[in-house]
This record gives sequence, structure tokens and C-alpha cells, in this order.
Amino acid sequence: MNLWTIFITGLITGGLTCMAVQGGLLASTLAQREEEKLKNGLKNGGNALPIISFLIAKLVAYTALGFLLGSLGSVFQLSITLRVIMLIAAGIFMLGTAFNILEIHPIFRYFVIQPPKFLTRLVRKQSKSQDVFAPAILGSLTIFIPCGTTQAMMALAIASGSALSGSLILFTFILGTSPVFFILGFFAAKLGDMFQQKFMRIAAFAIILLAIFNINNAIALSGSSLTLDNVGKNIWCTFAVCESSASGITSEISNNPTITIQSLGYSPNVVNVKAGAQIKLKLVNTTGSSCVQAFTIPSLGIQKVVPPGTSDEIDFTAPSAPGQIQFMCSMGMYRGVINVL
Repeated sequence: MNLWTIFITGLITGGLTCMAVQGGLLASTLAQREEEKLKNGLKNGGNALPIISFLIAKLVAYTALGFLLGSLGSVFQLSITLRVIMLIAAGIFMLGTAFNILEIHPIFRYFVIQPPKFLTRLVRKQSKSQDVFAPAILGSLTIFIPCGTTQAMMALAIASGSALSGSLILFTFILGTSPVFFILGFFAAKLGDMFQQKFMRIAAFAIILLAIFNINNAIALSGSSLTLDNVGKNIWCTFAVCESSASGITSEISNNPTITIQSLGYSPNVVNVKAGAQIKLKLVNTTGSSCVQAFTIPSLGIQKVVPPGTSDEIDFTAPSAPGQIQFMCSMGMYRGVINVL
């Protein structure tokens, strides 16, 4: 991939696919800023400043990461455990921010990111320093919660084997994602100016929904079945007749299954293998350009990034006891099941 293709990839898919988590963090800090302005009786202004500081810090952080990955020239990938921790941490931060806005309890004021005292002294108005500091911190921390498309670019930076090439790859990609973040963030801030108090409550509930979404994905990524959709299904099945998992298995057993990665998920999303067998799972990515390309089997500790237009294989030994193995994207959003029979 040349740099122009990488930029277009970031512009078309990168920004949208990363909005669920990274956009939620940006929304949190924008909501914090609006809340402080309301409490301090400050006039509106500088809507673009926190968004720009978020994007610049993110761009710098990823460029430095690309330099490091290109220098290493070897596989560097966040572990599943660390990704789960970061997703949960992001969700907790969003919840704390929303609860602070809704004034549920004074303890949630600690979720507001404050600049260090020495930085405050360097700037005349504390509100201005907050506009820059809090979004910049969150922007730089987004390197710990990359979406699937970003992970593919990280793998490309590693494969380049060059510090300069690695930094250019991630710089160009993140630059391509920036317009989407800026436009959505700017309009969110404008809505804050128009509706003031009403917007704050709407923003708080929106952030809560994003937080629940990310924590639920983190639970799925940990390999647990206690996700909201599974719990909801179990509750529904206590009041309605549901088809058992055994009777729902219609496809044949194959120890060499093929899963096609598409833009909206995996096909098939249910495959059957024989217990104790050596499995050769083929992954073919036709149109999956979001986090769906980062194929993950949490219980086996398997992660494989398969860029669009490519294929790869995963070899593993199926458990000796019958059961189910969950597979999903790196963010826990797109999921499927391997039935061990």
C-alpha cells in the first residue's frame, strides 16, 4: 500500500470504525468542557480548540508509535487481556464523566481531567488550559485502544522494517481519520452552544450508552458469555420457547472450515469441528475493512489481522470436551461460535 491509499483508507473507513471508543472519549472531554463553562458562567467560544488538541496529540502519539514499530520490525500487538482492560477503563471513564454531568454524586468530579498546577500558572485562564490539556491527554491515550483498521496499519508499519516508513504509515492513516473526528466533534460542540443545559443531559445519556456498549464488548472479548445479548436471550428463553443450541446445528462437521470476513461480520458465523482434532481454520477477507479484519479467539489467545483482499490460516487443537469457542473481532463487536462436537 502506498501512502495515498493509506490516507484514503483512513478517510473512508478509519474514522468511522474508531468512533465507538475513541469518539466516545472525545465526546466525554467535550461534555466536560461544556459543563465547566456552564458552572463558571463562561461565554461560548473556542469550540474547535479541544478537538484540534485531541487530534494533534493523537497524530503525534501514533507517529511516535509508528517509528517504534518500524524500528522493531517484529510482531507487536496488544494482548487480549490488555485490550479488555483498556476497553473497560474507557467505559468506566465515560460513565464517570456522564455521572458527573448529571450530578449523581460528588465523587464523580474526580473523573474530570484537570491540568497540573504548574501548567495552570502558565496560562492566564484555567478554562483555556483545560480546553487543551484534557483532550490532548485522551488523544494520546487512544494508542492503547486501536480499532481493527488501525491494527492493520500497525502491522503494515511493522512489516515496513523502517522507522521512517513506519512513522509515515501511521501519520498518514491518522491524518486521514482526522476529518471525520473533527466534523463530528465540532457539530457536537455547536449543539452544546445551542441547547446548553438540555444538551448536557442528552450528551450524558449518549456517553452512558457508549460506555455500556464498550464494556459489553470488553466482556465478550474476555471470553465470557455474560454479555447483554446473551443475558437478554436467556431471560427471553425463560418465557418463550427457544431452539436449543444442539438442534440449531445444521452444518456438517469440518476440521478445515473456511470463514469469510465481510464488512458486516463473519460468514458463516457458526462452524462445527470435532473434539480433540487438529483444526486448520482458513480466513478469507473479501470486504472487511473495519475491526472485523482482526480475527480473535479469546479463549485460545489467538489474534490474526487479515487485511481486505488477503487470506490466512489459523492452526489449533480443538478441546477434547464438547462445548463452544467464541470468536470475534478485536473490539468484541462482530462475533461467532465454533461448536466443538
